[in-house]
Amino acid sequence: MRGPEVDDGDRRADVLVVGAGPAGSSAAWHLARAGLDVAVLEKARFPREKVCGDGLTPRGVTALADMGVDTVGWVRHKGLRVTGGGQVTEVDWPTLQRWPSYSLVRSRRDLDAGLAAHAAAAGARVLCEVTVTGPLLDDAGRVAGVHAEEGSDRTPATWRAPLVVSAEGLSGRLGKALGLVRREDRPLGVAVRRYVSSPRTDDEYLDISFDLSPAGPSADSMPGYGWAFGMGDGTSNVGFGLLDTRRGTGAEPRTVLREWLATLPPEWQFGEEHAVTPLRGAGLPMALHRGPAYTRGLLLAGDAAGTVNPVNGEGISYALETGRMAAETAAEALAAPEGPRREAVLRRYPARLREEYGRHHRLATGLLALMARPDLVRFATAHGLKRPALVAAALRLMGNLSDGRDGDRFDRAVAVLTRLAPAV
Repeated sequence: MRGPEVDDGDRRADVLVVGAGPAGSSAAWHLARAGLDVAVLEKARFPREKVCGDGLTPRGVTALADMGVDTVGWVRHKGLRVTGGGQVTEVDWPTLQRWPSYSLVRSRRDLDAGLAAHAAAAGARVLCEVTVTGPLLDDAGRVAGVHAEEGSDRTPATWRAPLVVSAEGLSGRLGKALGLVRREDRPLGVAVRRYVSSPRTDDEYLDISFDLSPAGPSADSMPGYGWAFGMGDGTSNVGFGLLDTRRGTGAEPRTVLREWLATLPPEWQFGEEHAVTPLRGAGLPMALHRGPAYTRGLLLAGDAAGTVNPVNGEGISYALETGRMAAETAAEALAAPEGPRREAVLRRYPARLREEYGRHHRLATGLLALMARPDLVRFATAHGLKRPALVAAALRLMGNLSDGRDGDRFDRAVAVLTRLAPAV
């Protein structure tokens, strides 16, 4: 990975990818493997922090495996430990044909740097300290590249390419410049987290809690949950995710997190006195909240397209997947003659995202509405957590983990329900 020292003649590519997070690096890797000249423009320098729970569900594990990422030595977890309504149950990840039966944790500081290096090893040009400021438009109003500022002195520069992938995250500066604004009728979550030095660092389960106050689920904090993920390095990632800010009652997420952590046993060392990083927050763009995901030479991937799962806040898996889909679409489009045939390929990309995620997002937003009722959550957790089989089924539904029509009776039932649900 290089700094911004490039000649004007090098500021051209077949595809420009803006942002080197999981979506951008996934797109870049797949594009490079397809034989295309791809340049990734990243505003920061690695390693750098990103607010995240750091968990990679079985979906994310599969996406990494498909990219050939070496995960030997990464911390594995066998399932979730769920607390709610005064009950606690441990449930393993499901054993399925399509997905592995374990999850991984990797700090975003290490994950993003590793994925960017992986894309570079495949042939992508990854350039750091390049801040994209807006799209470069041709006479027809089509994206023909980007305007940028390079290096610590923010030298103006222009990059050119027939296609641009926006993997900018929630900010989505390029999409906004083309009139792609966030849909207010879709949920937007927020997460806060910090790392603490804790003896629970090697826990084989990921902790999820709906009991966020001594009285259980709080009307001020729902719909949401607290988490504690052992990182295996002497620390744990502890945080709180408010999954739909539209349904909040004004509680400040940092306050909710602190109050929840105060209810936990002091020997777990989750309190502020054991913090090793500041408390940081970030938005969770959900349910394809910005669209269409393609317009005038610009494709959106990951958080820029709002692909976070609305019911559990999972984003890395979908960033990796949509990065791949954006790359596949771009490669197919560039293989077609410029003009209507190429444009027809590109215009199928939003429909592909809706087909892949839209119906699950519709079901998920329905579940999210139910989670906004503390009384219902309290009842469901108090009684449901006594039945591990029911918890395992809920985990599969919420995590979008299924073998579809080739799976068991539960998978087939979910497949029917998903087909009946209208896409978002």
